[in-house]
This record gives sequence, structure tokens and C-alpha cells, in this order.
Amino acid sequence: MKIVRDALQELYTRRLRRQLRTAPLPRHVAMIMDGNRRWARQTGLDNVSLGHQRGAEHVQDVMGWCEDIGIRHMTVYVASADNLHKRDDAETKFLLELVERIVIRRAVESDRWQVHVAGRLDLLPDSTRNALKLAVEDTRDREFHLTLAVGYDGRNELVDAVRSLLDDRACAGTSLEELASTLTADDISRHLDTAGQPDPDLVIRTSGEVRMSGFLLWQAAHAELYFCDVHWPGFRHLDFLRALRSYAARHRRRSA
Repeated sequence: MKIVRDALQELYTRRLRRQLRTAPLPRHVAMIMDGNRRWARQTGLDNVSLGHQRGAEHVQDVMGWCEDIGIRHMTVYVASADNLHKRDDAETKFLLELVERIVIRRAVESDRWQVHVAGRLDLLPDSTRNALKLAVEDTRDREFHLTLAVGYDGRNELVDAVRSLLDDRACAGTSLEELASTLTADDISRHLDTAGQPDPDLVIRTSGEVRMSGFLLWQAAHAELYFCDVHWPGFRHLDFLRALRSYAARHRRRSA
């Protein structure tokens, strides 16, 4: 039965790929990688942290899918600031070690992906912070762009952006009255963690949760949202293509 099921899935995947050849595709896909622990329990693993390991490994699979179809920008929600505060210390330590050992290393070794970082680096241990900084330096001027949201919170990002903007304008001698009268959305965007990157066109969240959890609150204002029930480690190529098909259909309706 598994052989038959796999064969049918492969046929359906090929069909979806053909349909998407002439479809409008997102330039930037952002992903909330939810359900690692639930996947581990569902799979019967005693240690739920192994779900985080499989989830970290799966990032590379999705990077490959983006390469194949020509999506050059990908952002993944690795760990929120809230996660780092509330989760067990041992689990958090293991998760960040996976970021260093698997996600960052494989992005650097790919030779195609430039690493960007969004989030509060001061919330991270020295080893993770240094690994992220080195990855950013070592992967400049590559064709594809991977943004890792670690220790991230969208509201904190907006607060930090406004602070940075105020500091810059104060140093330039701009008064508060002048700033208030000339302030634009682009002014704030230039001070976000994602400055220089296009806003996401499509946000995918796995594991059945229908909420943003503070992810890219400013940047995703006009993005299409796609929620699917499958847990992140079990998110298949087929599921990814379905999300792209949904995006293409919505994009056509909005453009009509």
C-alpha cells in the first residue's frame, strides 16, 4: 500500500508542478515552522526534541524546493522571543544548537543561499550569535536569500525600528515636529530587521494553528496567508506546491 500511495503522490506532485509552470509565483515565501514536538509525539518518539532536529533538517529540503521553482527569498520562523523565555532551558539549548549545527551550516555549505537574520541577537547565547554573524559575513552576494527569525517578535521589531529611526533623525538634527510631518511607511521599513529584503508574498503556517504569533507583522500586511494541518517535519513537497497553487489562484482573483 505504501508503494502505491507514494506513486500516486509522485504523480500528483508532477501534475501540480506542470500547473505551476505558467502560474504567478511568490517572490518571497515566509514560513512558521510549527508542530515539531507534536510530530515527534505522533511519530512515537520518546524525546520530543528529536522533532526539533527533524524540523531543522527539513529547512534544507524546503530550500531545495524554492531553488527548483525559482523562489529566491525564504524566511523561516526558527524561534520567537517568547519561545526562548518560556521553554525549558534544556529544550531551548538543544534547539539553538540545532540552528548552529544544521540550519546555519547547511545554508553556508549550499554555496547558493545568503543568510540574513531577524530578531534580538542579545537574547541568544554567544555561540549562536557568533555563528549567525559569521554566516551573514560568509554568504554575501549569493543568488538566494534565507532569513532566519531567531529570538524574534514583530512588535519588538517595530519598537526597535522606531527607536533607530528617531536616533538617526536626531543625529541629523531633525526636530520631532519635522519628523512627524514627513514620516512615511518606507522610513520605518528601512529600519526593520528585514531592511533591503522584499516583503513576503505568501506566509505558510503548518500544524493547524491559524494565527501569526507576532511573525513579520509589518512585512506581511499584504501577504497571502496559507494554513495547513500537517506538522512541519511532515510538510511534504506536495503540501508546498498546494500552497503555491492557492497563492496563484488568489493572486489571479485579486488581479482580475
